[in-house]
Amino acid sequence: MQGDGDGWVISDRGVHYWGKFGAAGLLLRAPRADGTPAVLLQHRAIWSHQGGTWGLPGGARDSHETPEQTAVREAREEAGLLAEQLTVRGTLVTAAASGTGWTYTTVVADANEMLDTLPNRESAELRWVAEDEVDDLPLHPGFAASWQRLRTSRATVPLDHGDERRQLLPRTLQVEEGVFVWCMPGDADQAPSKLSLLISSLL
Repeated sequence: MQGDGDGWVISDRGVHYWGKFGAAGLLLRAPRADGTPAVLLQHRAIWSHQGGTWGLPGGARDSHETPEQTAVREAREEAGLLAEQLTVRGTLVTAAASGTGWTYTTVVADANEMLDTLPNRESAELRWVAEDEVDDLPLHPGFAASWQRLRTSRATVPLDHGDERRQLLPRTLQVEEGVFVWCMPGDADQAPSKLSLLISSLL
């Protein structure tokens, strides 16, 4: 039932967590002009929980939803983004409430470009931020606690100019569970690394 996830869960330590069935948020990346990644961040409205901080579009899961469905729905509601504009690359549980089944799942996704957004009343601003500059902002405590696990390392993949896999890059790739890499095309004569060879096998 739509909206049946709204409500608080209280951990055995007395901490309140939003979402009766858990919660999820969307970590969306897109390439900047130089091919490096930007992340879409939400500046939370002052009146909201942890207002004035920066975090991800997200919210409570409804009982019938997967984390991916929740994150995509919240991105539509809070940023005006459409499901067909996004490609989900993976998920990572980034928080849990002790003594309950509550979890927060970060859904990692890409867009082909830095999309225009339409903020709703929960957002003071939506902004594409260079991934290397995310730490410069006052982050929502929950997002700050998980950011180091979520940020990507960079890898270039040696590819011939005629290699069709160039059309797939740049993009986020999950190279193992919970490990994400931002992949960019490199020159064919570049010496391959173990990581770039792994990426080539996964593309």
